[in-house]
Amino acid sequence: MTEKSGNITIAIDGYSSSGKSTFAKAIAKKMGYIYIDSGAMYRAVTLACLREGLNPEKMEGDPKLHLILNRIEIIFKLNEETGEYETYLNNQNIEKSIRSIEVSEKVSTVSKIKEVRDKMVMFQRKMAGKKSVVMDGRDIGTVVFPDADIKIFMTASADIRADRRYRELLEKGIRASFQEVKDNLIHRDQLDETRNESPLRKAENAFQLDTSNMTQEEQLEWFMAYFREKLTVLK
Repeated sequence: MTEKSGNITIAIDGYSSSGKSTFAKAIAKKMGYIYIDSGAMYRAVTLACLREGLNPEKMEGDPKLHLILNRIEIIFKLNEETGEYETYLNNQNIEKSIRSIEVSEKVSTVSKIKEVRDKMVMFQRKMAGKKSVVMDGRDIGTVVFPDADIKIFMTASADIRADRRYRELLEKGIRASFQEVKDNLIHRDQLDETRNESPLRKAENAFQLDTSNMTQEEQLEWFMAYFREKLTVLK
């Protein structure tokens, strides 16, 4: 437990479609902690840049990007009806907008930019300084919160992850073959692990959780037991 604030920070990293967001949201709801969707924050920046007419492929080092980053505010508010946290950009609910195909296609390019990552890390640390939080991403336990009280690195087999993503796409009416989805995941794994800025890797003191054969209920049950064990040490 962080001595200065008395709050707890839980960092969850891992591969795409390993179940990070679902797991993190379930923990936050169970514990009454704030859930911070780091991916949504990068999507919010991407949306802001697109609205200003910037080309993500050419905006690194652009003075206009610097101005955008200096005037944006990203927060998460709980929707009382759905029980889900939603993303707000400068007090505007953008939850639906950041899930658009246009944003999805550009967010990986935007998130690679060092100035963007530095700004988001600053925001994320500021959020965590106020309350107990659960945050998922790819560099939370290694870069954003290297001193997090609990670190978990989630993984699953490529076939299992591809099947999860494939089913998600079908539910949304998006057509794609299973092999296309699997190839995309493997390619994204490679990009995440080899990028220069904050590459995906397991923190030395993170617990690696393989969710290949675990239901969501089993994952939460495991976490509660693990949390009780860690809490004894944190105290």
